[in-house]
This record gives sequence, C-alpha cells and structure tokens, in this order.
Amino acid sequence: MKLRIGEPWMVAKEYGQSLIGLTINLLVIDMNAALFFQTEVLGAEVVYSDPDFAVLSGFGGEWMLHADHTYDKHPFGSSLGKMANRGLGIEIRLHGCDPDKAQLAAETLGFEILAPAKDMGHGLREVYLQDPDGYTWVPDVVIETES
Repeated sequence: MKLRIGEPWMVAKEYGQSLIGLTINLLVIDMNAALFFQTEVLGAEVVYSDPDFAVLSGFGGEWMLHADHTYDKHPFGSSLGKMANRGLGIEIRLHGCDPDKAQLAAETLGFEILAPAKDMGHGLREVYLQDPDGYTWVPDVVIETES
C-alpha cells in the first residue's frame, strides 16, 4: 500500500536499473523517525524521501529506506510485525563518519549507544549506535598515527 501522493522523483525502473555494486535497503516502521536518526545523528543527506521510500547518501555510499507498509505484498510482509530487533547480526558501517560527533548527537537526542566511541586495534575509532528500528550503525574514522 503506497502513501505517496503524486509522482516519485524518479521512475522506479529507472532508479533500480541505475544501481551498481552493493546496496542496502532498510525496512523502517516510521519513516520520519528513521530520517531523523540518519540526518541528525549520522549526518546523512536525504537525496529523496516520501512516506513510502527514501534514498540517503553520505561518506561515499547511498542506501534506501522502505516503509513497512510498502512490503504488504512482499515475502517479508507477514513477518515484519513479529521482528523484535531488525538489526541483530549486521553492522552498518559509515567509514569517515566521526564517531565522537555521532555519539554526542545520539546521546543528546536520546538514541541508544551500544558501545561508546573507542580506538580499536584494527586502526579505527568507532561507536556502536542503535536506530529506532534496531539497526546497528557503526560510524568510524581511521586513527591517525604519528610518523
């Protein structure tokens, strides 16, 4: 069931055929809440959004959000309401997104910090944040070493 009124910013077939490489499509309960987290905590830019669908970009990547109601005829449709934590088992990493800034924004706005910003042995400073749908986002930056 679509809630969008009017024409989308791009014909679905045209957009679908423009995609290359790996893409991520996240199903969200509340589009506005998801967009708020993505823009205010992660610093993502909204390429397009309507009540059904959104495209975001940032840090060299682009990803999509689909509202649950758009999956009413999809194989996932009957299972969506039964999911306790959608993001369990996947880390969505944003390389180049300042983990300290993201953590501060998450704290200020009341989002859950799963693990605070920390320098890791694999050369990245990272923070683990949970969005309103239970997805785990890991903003990270390269730890600068002295020469």
